[in-house]
Order: sequence, then C-alpha cells, then structure tokens
Amino acid sequence: MVEVRHVAAPGGAAVRIPAVDALRGFALLGILMVNITYFASAYHGTGLEDPGFGSPLDDGVRYGVAVLFETKFYLLFSFLFGYSFTLQAASAARGGSRLVPRFLRRLGALFAIGVLHAVVLFPGDILTTYACLGLILLAARRTRPANAVRAAIALLIVTAAAYLILAAVQQSAGGGIDVAAVGAQARHTTEGLRGGPGSVVATYLEQLPDVLALLVFFQAPAVLAAFLLGLAAGKGNLLVELTHRERTLRRIVRLGLPVGLLGGIVYAHASLEHPGTAYQLLALGVDMVTAPLLTAAYAALLLRWVSGARGRRVARALSPAGRMTLTAYLTQSLVCALVFTGYGAGLVGRMSPPWVLAIALTLFVVQLAACHWWMRRHRHGPLEWLLRAATDAAWPRNRTHPANDGGRPARG
Repeated sequence: MVEVRHVAAPGGAAVRIPAVDALRGFALLGILMVNITYFASAYHGTGLEDPGFGSPLDDGVRYGVAVLFETKFYLLFSFLFGYSFTLQAASAARGGSRLVPRFLRRLGALFAIGVLHAVVLFPGDILTTYACLGLILLAARRTRPANAVRAAIALLIVTAAAYLILAAVQQSAGGGIDVAAVGAQARHTTEGLRGGPGSVVATYLEQLPDVLALLVFFQAPAVLAAFLLGLAAGKGNLLVELTHRERTLRRIVRLGLPVGLLGGIVYAHASLEHPGTAYQLLALGVDMVTAPLLTAAYAALLLRWVSGARGRRVARALSPAGRMTLTAYLTQSLVCALVFTGYGAGLVGRMSPPWVLAIALTLFVVQLAACHWWMRRHRHGPLEWLLRAATDAAWPRNRTHPANDGGRPARG
C-alpha cells in the first residue's frame, strides 16, 4: 500500500488527488468484507462451508460476498499502487532525489511489515506480494503506457488460459476434494485459532504454505497486471480532472458491470457449489478476466459520483481513510484477530455470516470516524509516518494544525 498521492500544481506545489483518496477508502471496505470471512471461519476457502451455518440467509450472504467482493478489491488497491508509483516518481524528480533507493527502502519496509502481519495477525497478507512485485514495477517504470496496458492484458489472458488447461486436465482425471480430510483440517485449524497466542501463531504458520501457493498462482499475476494498468493510468494522469472523462467512465460501467457481475456469479457458483472440480478451475479462469472489469466498473461509478456535487460528502467521508490505508488495513486485521482468535474473544466458527457482515460494516464506519479524527491532527497515519521515515531515511514531521483538516498541500 503506497501512501503518496500528489501531483504538481501549475505553480509547482504538490496538491492531493481527492479521487485517489476516495478510491482507497472505498477499497478498504471491500478488503474488509473479504478478509473477515477468513477470520470468522476456518472452513472458508477450503471448498467446504461451515456446517453449523447453512440457512438460506447464511448462503445468501456467502453468495453476495463471493459475487460482489471476492477477487475484486485487491485489484483496486493494486491499481492504485501502480498509479501512486508514478506520483512518487514525479515527486522524487521535483525534489531532486533518487527514486530507486527511495522506492527500494519503501518496498523493504512493506515486506517487513507484511511478514509480521502474516505471522501474527493474518496469513493472507498482501503487503509481501506488493513488495516483491514492486521490484518489477520499478524495472518497468519507463514502459510506455500503451505497452504497459498490452502487457497487463496479455498477463491476464495467459493466466486465464492456464486455468482452462488445468480444468481440462482435471476433467480428464476426475476426482474432487476429500470432504473428510478437509473437514478434519478445518476443525483442527479452528481449535488452533481458539487457543492462546502461541497456538494462533503456530496455526498461521501451518497455513502459510497453502496461502503462498494461492498468492503465487492466482493473486500475483492479477496484482502485477493491475500494477501495470495503474502505471499506465498514472502516466496519463487519468484520475485528474474527472469531469472531462465522463464519457469514458460511462463506457467502463456499461461494459464492466454486466460482464463482471456475470463472471462473479460463475465464480461464486463454482466456488460454493462445486469446489475442487474442473468447473471451479474454469470459473477461476473466467474470473481472471472478468473481475478486473467489475473492479473498473466499481471505480468508475465511485469516480462519477464523487466528481459531482452530491458525491462530495461521500468523498470527504472516505478520503481520510484513503490517506492512511496501511494503518487502516492492519487495524482491520488486529480487530478481527481480537474478535475471532484466541488473542481475544475466540469467536472463530461461532458467528453466522450475517453477523460477520454486520461486524464488518460496523468496524468500517468506526474506522472512517477514527481516520477523520486522526487526519485532522496529523499529516500521516501512524504506519504511513513510519513508512515515509523508511522511504526518506529521515524522521518526517507529523503533527499539523487541526484547522487544516489534513488537506493542506504536502510534499510528495
């Protein structure tokens, strides 16, 4: 998660891009809606659903999350990571500093934070993936926007094709998941997560190999593609002066919404009803190319909204959280760990999906208020301040006057 979101104003000063802040705040909700399901049940993601919660309402919530949220919002964060990289490059050029060592220090700090996050709070951490793939983004910084877009599309298509090939192989071989073995493992994981801190960490370490496989073979190609699309968008300043891009945003919604929702339905049906089958592998291939379209449609809808007079209040509500996404992201994991694991209440496997959904929405609303309060008094979020210190190899100033409301021009 990259914190800098500035462009050069005509007079040479750096100003914020409100659209980027709003998008980041919105993406935090989607990330929370997905991640909390993994905290709440050790069955989630195994191919089996928790046998204790099988009502129509439970199933409806699972379908809603799978269709609308899963595999969508980490793409939005990844796109914004690539976009913000171009802003960091411009900021380094304005300040006369060297981009490469600054960005390498930033990636190193992200990796260290991500490893700690994965081992202590949530093995599904995305920061380590960003840190590793950020090296490719750095190497591709001089790529022309059109070539970056072509590379991203090719990467998504090739990965989708690989899943189609795997689906054909699976269809020929037959088989599926071992329900007894998977169920036993889920029960073992549940008991481990309900134990003390040592038990929780040991359980997370047991999960890391499976999580790593998911990151490498599914998330990483999509993340890299989104990085490249963000790089291209940043080079074209596409999130600036949105009132001039209304026609483009409408086209994105018209294409991305129906196609993306259809792909999400296929993905959800395969994942929830036919896990471990060739159909699920086929659905993963479909999702690889349709999820980015739905993500783009979500972003376009929000951008159209916040660029109008009626959406400014929404933008003001989301922007403070969007300015401290690293802190908010890790705080989400901390709160969920305290609620669902042995660090705190140990409610894993004991709450139905609707209650989990209610907790997620409540936590997000509280986070918006907390971020608003913090950013009225500080230039950076707590972990954003630490990340900037690592990037600059110097301690940055953090306090600001409350009257500024966190919106004062800041150096990139």
